[in-house]
Amino acid sequence: MTVYRNQEFIFQLFALIIALILVHGLYVTLIRPAASAQLEAQLEREAAGEPYVAERSFYIVVKDYEQEACFVLMLWAMAIMGYKTRLTLKERRLLDTPMINVSEGTRILPEDARQLARPIEALPRHQQNYLLPRALSAALQRFSATGSIQAVSGAVSEVCETENERLDSELAMVRYIAWAIPSIGFIGTVRGIGEALGQAHKAVQGDIAGVTASLGVAFNSTFIALVISIVVMFLMYQLQLIQERLVLETHSYCDRNLIRHLKHEGPTA
Repeated sequence: MTVYRNQEFIFQLFALIIALILVHGLYVTLIRPAASAQLEAQLEREAAGEPYVAERSFYIVVKDYEQEACFVLMLWAMAIMGYKTRLTLKERRLLDTPMINVSEGTRILPEDARQLARPIEALPRHQQNYLLPRALSAALQRFSATGSIQAVSGAVSEVCETENERLDSELAMVRYIAWAIPSIGFIGTVRGIGEALGQAHKAVQGDIAGVTASLGVAFNSTFIALVISIVVMFLMYQLQLIQERLVLETHSYCDRNLIRHLKHEGPTA
């Protein structure tokens, strides 16, 4: 598990760096030049006294630094969730494999547990850390030691509950990003309103261009941040749903393929 956490940390670090490079490169080469060209064209038409309608193009709406930061965080969160989704789907594939080869009508005794655990122990190291092999191993070890079917069921439940808590805790970074994105949008709102108030004396004199531009920063940053936050939250809840289904299906797999075949030889079987 330590190796897995180290790999995930390295992946998250490189994902952040790549997101920074991609988004900043796109802003420098395309978005800000296009927004500047459109704004300059509008100013020229205004100076010439020509009637025009101010354009609210995509480039103008997303040109500021707050929106750039929001897009960086969005790509970072999506990379983290994509990584976790890929791992979860790999674990779900094990549910389609016969980890426990028990024919219908066969009863498993405590002395059979060691034999049944050998295919699990033969799995590659990284697959042994998956939820299903860990749940089955814990169940077989508990049955071999106690011979109690109730203890086996408890062992499976403990492993699944622990895994559910671990998966939930590992989404803390994604939750932080989902919180940070609208917060950055509100920072842009405060900055824009502050700049607009700083140019209030010009508005009194009849020059409202600076005030409207600053208010545009305020509203655009909040708008983009909230839209991105909605997308990130939707993807996060979809990931949680996949992870919860993995835990539930693993518990059901153990019940269906192992626990119902167990036989206790004692008088309280």
